Amino acid sequence: MIDDEADVSFKELGVVDVLAEACERLKWTKPTKIQKEAIPLALEGKDVIGLAETGSGKTGAFALPILQALLDKPQRLFALILTPTRELAYQISEQFTALGSTIGIKCAVIVGGIDMFDQALMLAKKPHIIIATPGRLVDHLENTKGFSLRALKFLVMDEADRILNMDFEQEVDKILKVIPRERRTFLFSATMTKKVQKLQRACLSNPAKVEVNTKYKTVDNLVQSYLFIPVKFKDVYLVYILNELSGNTFIIFSSTCNNTQRLALMLRNLGFKAIPLNGQMTQEKRLGALNKFKSKSSSILIATDVASRGLDIPHVDVVINFDIPTHSKDYIHRVGRTARAGRAGKAITFVTQYEVELYKRIEELIKKQLPLYKTEEEEVMQLVERVSEAQRYTKIEMKDAEAKKLAARKKKRGQDDDDTEEATGVREKFKKKRKA
Repeated sequence: MIDDEADVSFKELGVVDVLAEACERLKWTKPTKIQKEAIPLALEGKDVIGLAETGSGKTGAFALPILQALLDKPQRLFALILTPTRELAYQISEQFTALGSTIGIKCAVIVGGIDMFDQALMLAKKPHIIIATPGRLVDHLENTKGFSLRALKFLVMDEADRILNMDFEQEVDKILKVIPRERRTFLFSATMTKKVQKLQRACLSNPAKVEVNTKYKTVDNLVQSYLFIPVKFKDVYLVYILNELSGNTFIIFSSTCNNTQRLALMLRNLGFKAIPLNGQMTQEKRLGALNKFKSKSSSILIATDVASRGLDIPHVDVVINFDIPTHSKDYIHRVGRTARAGRAGKAITFVTQYEVELYKRIEELIKKQLPLYKTEEEEVMQLVERVSEAQRYTKIEMKDAEAKKLAARKKKRGQDDDDTEEATGVREKFKKKRKA
């Protein structure tokens, strides 16, 4: 086992020159803890279970050994990476493409929300690496002619605990039945749940276990605090903190899709560059929001828990829990969006009079009592009028948007129910054609 404190290079771990140079280009100066532990074992040909805190460099820990094995024996449809969310799939694909840019690696991302036919064409080209969400992959295995994973050499399950929590167990079973038993498997998870243990028994052979976290731990260079506030002044305190810490980039976590939209509109009305990200948005809009935030054209991303796991945006300075998470473990994943890969970061959690119990559970889980974030109440209260005005405008905008949606739906329904003579004639012709 490699000494955690010793500075080693990727080359010293056994990574070949061309990939070590790719790491340098990505400014991966030295391996992270999980990479130090997992890469040598993977290069020896072992199955690996990796338990690591969020933001620890897990993608590199499985991508480098896979690419090295692919260089050794080039083959199409070589590796499958399963992930719980679409955003994470795109992000893993970016890392594979960047690491394999000089060796001509072809990746395909297979997720919901994208046209099946376009994806079938991508699969027909036989990429080296497929990164997929389980549901959509099963759709293709069952419905896309000529597509099979019978020659697969590597299977990776990233964020395995979350794949199983999202009730993908049936899909995972179906995938395991159609891929070769003789393969290498890497299973990465932030937590070792009973479901993950069951999965480990089912699909890994004699695995090496790598654990670089204590159970439910936040990283040391993360400054965490809380703010106890009356529920009616939540918006005002949010605006105060954004002003106080202006110049930073923020992810603000909210519990509902509707609230992410409301907060984004309200902050825009106050002159902040804010964008929402939630599961009700189309895939195109979700990727667009992420790209705006990554390119820093928006400095505030307001998201539901769709963004709490796996997303690696290096420049997040501050995480604000506007709504406290109902599951304490989600707190760890949310605050893990900042202070990544050795950088510093801040996390501030809003606690109202109704959420004290939930907050206590978080402190018990992380075994820390967090300090109170210092605010100047007089300064906060000076913002009440401006924020109230922005809230009023936001209400009107949201009502208008809802009315437009409703009108569009009615119009669509009206077209469907169009019983003019012409429409009936067209329908009759269509029926006859189908019978013929």
